[in-house]
Amino acid sequence: MSIKFILLGSGSSMGVPRVDGYFGNCDPKNKKNIRTRCSALIKSNKETILIDTSPDLRFQLLKNKISRINRVLYSHQHADQTHGINDLRVFYLQNKKEIPIYADTKTSNYLKKTFNYCFKNNPTIPKSLDYPATLKMNKLKKKHLFSNILIDAIPLNHGNIDSMSFIINKKCAYASDAKLIYKKDIKSFMNLKYLVIDCLRYDEHPSHFNLKEILNLVKVIKPKNTILTNLHTDLDYEQLKKKLPKNIVPGYDGMTINL
Repeated sequence: MSIKFILLGSGSSMGVPRVDGYFGNCDPKNKKNIRTRCSALIKSNKETILIDTSPDLRFQLLKNKISRINRVLYSHQHADQTHGINDLRVFYLQNKKEIPIYADTKTSNYLKKTFNYCFKNNPTIPKSLDYPATLKMNKLKKKHLFSNILIDAIPLNHGNIDSMSFIINKKCAYASDAKLIYKKDIKSFMNLKYLVIDCLRYDEHPSHFNLKEILNLVKVIKPKNTILTNLHTDLDYEQLKKKLPKNIVPGYDGMTINL
């Protein structure tokens, strides 16, 4: 059974261009510089697993012709990873079953507080209006097996919080928001086929990897292929690509790899 990983969104928290039209150093003529906020998808014949609900989720799913979501994994509680959650409602309407979502304790508490209507029926709204709870919260465990897709969830440092990374079938790690891999977990990232990882900008940042840090990390954990995501407006696709070795490439919206 084939498994695909789709990078739905590869941009930083404000996207490229920003809402005011600012492209920064990115060439607006290059479509690979059009970046929506970070989300990703794991897709097989039996499973369609969404990672994070970007504010750009509706556009991302339409663009990639995704008509089914079986479950959702959340990396952390920040707005650029969560605030597209309402667009999951349509997948509830398909079969009238709550969609299972998986999050750590902090993210779970944030989602249930901020988007309470997604998880709890509102007794003040008549049933005839059909606005029931659409999502079912589940605790994110260290390991999940969904059909033939094994997910290892590993926390990474993301400044003053942790953000979950997800390793798929021991082959591909997805870490969209990270500053540091903890020493106790470094073995899990060694010699992967693919590493899809945060690379915000050239300059150092307190809660994201920059390019220099990624180049140093790759020398240590030695993935066969590295794909950079969460790219800010100062990282033009072609200019960045020229600076990288052949086994490291900038990601772009809609980029698909076969696992």
